[in-house]
Amino acid sequence: MSNEDFRSGYVALIGRPNAGKSTLLNRLVGEKIAAVSNKPQTTRYKIKGVVNRPGGQMVFLDTPGIHKPGYLLNRRMMSAVHDALQTVDLVVLMRDASVSTGNGDRFVLDLVKRSEKPAILVLNKVDKLRESGLLLPLIDLYRKEYDFKEVVPISALKDQELDILTGLILQNLPAGDAIFTEDELTDQPLRNIVAEMVREKILLTTGDEIPYVTAVATEVFDETEPGLTRIYCVIYVERPSQKKIIIGKQGARLRDVGTKAREDIERLLGTKVYLKLFVKVVGDWRNQPRALNEVGVFE
Repeated sequence: MSNEDFRSGYVALIGRPNAGKSTLLNRLVGEKIAAVSNKPQTTRYKIKGVVNRPGGQMVFLDTPGIHKPGYLLNRRMMSAVHDALQTVDLVVLMRDASVSTGNGDRFVLDLVKRSEKPAILVLNKVDKLRESGLLLPLIDLYRKEYDFKEVVPISALKDQELDILTGLILQNLPAGDAIFTEDELTDQPLRNIVAEMVREKILLTTGDEIPYVTAVATEVFDETEPGLTRIYCVIYVERPSQKKIIIGKQGARLRDVGTKAREDIERLLGTKVYLKLFVKVVGDWRNQPRALNEVGVFE
């Protein structure tokens, strides 16, 4: 589609861990392309999600939650954030409106200010607020710090005000042709999305036992058999004790992870899936360039 009224561009989703960036991206795209959990640092690299609306196309970059980098993994994650800020047409700063302002929020705001990019402030999780009036001091705080194009209260989880948000984003993008075709939802290969679905189920199933030490890579993605996709994924951990936690008693937890992930993968692919999971101990993988490359966290 090409006419003067059509708008398109790249939009960075920026915010602290657990601000709801991946939840918003999945809602807008209409498919689960980003891992979602209540643990920080769930998103580890930039994930593009393509959202088409009448009159425009938005290409969202879901970036890792902004945090203090320690491991090489974390440094690469923060590098992805800085790259996104430099290359997009618009920044969406997502803020959890249900929690008090901390140093992390100020750090994120400073990043946006330094980028000098047009920005929209999105106050997420308003469904958790006792009354909407509690937003006013927060809006005032951010308005004083940066000239945001718009301020939009939403609930990504409850699907509240998302149409308003996408309309305002489109208004603030440049006129231009569509960047992707209408049937393209993401630039992520299916094998990456599958690995993220498995990792999400690990995070959900292990609770607080395995906070940040797992990674998943798809080693086999075989669609040669009619009506069946064979997928083999390797789960990286750093210690044998973590391997035991993920496998569980007599393999019960790993089977549970596999069953839940397979259901999501089958919905995505629209075909039967044979999913095989392996757990591999790689000491200090978060500091090893080769291991990070294998799980898709590149320089």
